[in-house]
Amino acid sequence: MFETIRYDVKDNIAWLYLNRPDKLNAFIAQMNREVKDAIKAASSDDQVRCIVITGEGRAFCSGQDLSEVDEHMDHGQVLRDHYGPMIKQIRQCEKPIIAAVNGVAAGAGFSLALACDFRVVSERGSFMNAFIHVGLIPDSGNLYYLTQLVGHSKALELSILGEKVPAAIAVEMGLANQLISAESWTEDVTVFAARIAALPTKAIGLIKRSLKSATNLSFEDYLEQEAQGQRIAGLTNDHREGLNAFMEKRKPVYTGQ
Repeated sequence: MFETIRYDVKDNIAWLYLNRPDKLNAFIAQMNREVKDAIKAASSDDQVRCIVITGEGRAFCSGQDLSEVDEHMDHGQVLRDHYGPMIKQIRQCEKPIIAAVNGVAAGAGFSLALACDFRVVSERGSFMNAFIHVGLIPDSGNLYYLTQLVGHSKALELSILGEKVPAAIAVEMGLANQLISAESWTEDVTVFAARIAALPTKAIGLIKRSLKSATNLSFEDYLEQEAQGQRIAGLTNDHREGLNAFMEKRKPVYTGQ
């Protein structure tokens, strides 16, 4: 089904591997399309309760494959045709998405990680807003998400200087949620993803929906949306399971329904 990525579903987790390791998983147009299609498939699969995006080999994603770029290219149209649809599909997904940053995440690879809900990073991983080094601006939603995570001043610094941010500093800065040892990388990422997958999936989707609206609505309109979202959450099987587990003094077992 896919050629530039590998896609597997196991134990309610969809694993999406960027699979061009000889090119440090650099993006080509086909990879943009396949990531978009895989996220869409996971979104509509009731068996999937969490999505993990990671890279094969030693890199997460080094950004755009520059061998596909030439001076006559309309870079804006490339974004409209390839990167924009991919990032929009990620944003529209109401299931939790984890970027498991196993190595360098540079340029559009950094943007991909920023668009995810969580970023766990290997001690061998790093982030870099590398666009400035080829005379371009951060794209694929980069500054939209980066400013929310680290603020205007730090986003400006990372974008203009284009310096590498090592894993430990990324966690301190708020770019990443958790630092993971390279030795226990696969095991610890799986444990983290399983923890997220075991939570009430529909409630997570409603939380994501509310956060997206929080800065765009008046406070009164937000409260109304909040009430509508809580009504939906209150009708889920997982809410009933949570109440029953509380009354019975046991750990809840959520099904994502």
